[in-house]
Amino acid sequence: MNAITPKPKLPVLDLRGVNMVSRQSPATMVAEKVNWTVQVGEFWVVGAPQHSGKTDLLMTLGGLSSPSGGEYYFLGEAMPIFEESRLPHRLRLGFVFDGGQSLGQLTVAENIALPLRYHRGWSADEIESRVQELLEMTELMPWANSSPANVGRSWQQRAGLARALALQPEVLLLDSPLTGLDARHTTWWLAFLAQLSRGDRSVGGKPVTLVVTADDLRPWRNDAGRVACLANRRLLVLGDWHAVDDSKEKVVQELVAG
Repeated sequence: MNAITPKPKLPVLDLRGVNMVSRQSPATMVAEKVNWTVQVGEFWVVGAPQHSGKTDLLMTLGGLSSPSGGEYYFLGEAMPIFEESRLPHRLRLGFVFDGGQSLGQLTVAENIALPLRYHRGWSADEIESRVQELLEMTELMPWANSSPANVGRSWQQRAGLARALALQPEVLLLDSPLTGLDARHTTWWLAFLAQLSRGDRSVGGKPVTLVVTADDLRPWRNDAGRVACLANRRLLVLGDWHAVDDSKEKVVQELVAG
């Protein structure tokens, strides 16, 4: 009998000639003709100078903004996804906003519970158990019943992470997660994301595909295995760190030098 050849895995993110514009200024182009493929299990860091469109890039990848040109597929399906019938596919992707972006009228625990209340037919006890697990995992238990306004920015960022992990996404996009963090919090984030990329109980033990943005590439060298840079309306898909070190692009050298 002939051996059955396994089907190749679909790319997680597949961008073909994609144009991206600024959400705040739709006439402003952020990136043009982007061709980029992210495979299952990869850990990417996208470096970019400040105000060069990192958030707009992630908004497009997350399906919160539409490309102004080209084609974008998430796990084989065209993005963005707004139809109710396709929502389960869309929820395979999680998003961590810069600063967490919690709802001020809710407590930290209530913010984390939101995705479960909207998208899972769970009982109150099941939701509470999952929220408790996430609070412990992100060390947020002391602030569970606090409003976001009474929690420091570093902890608000963790609350955004816990909320994004609630539905156990296969892919996680993180907008500048290290911005404004001190050394202790930075160390925690790097270790936690490295664990997610290998597989963690918070996401059912399966490795998570990660894409993070940063304005300094140096902290990511030991964890992110793949690198791209966004500048001057171009996405430079570099690959591994050897390609980063060999690059003659000024923006790449600046991001590595900090």
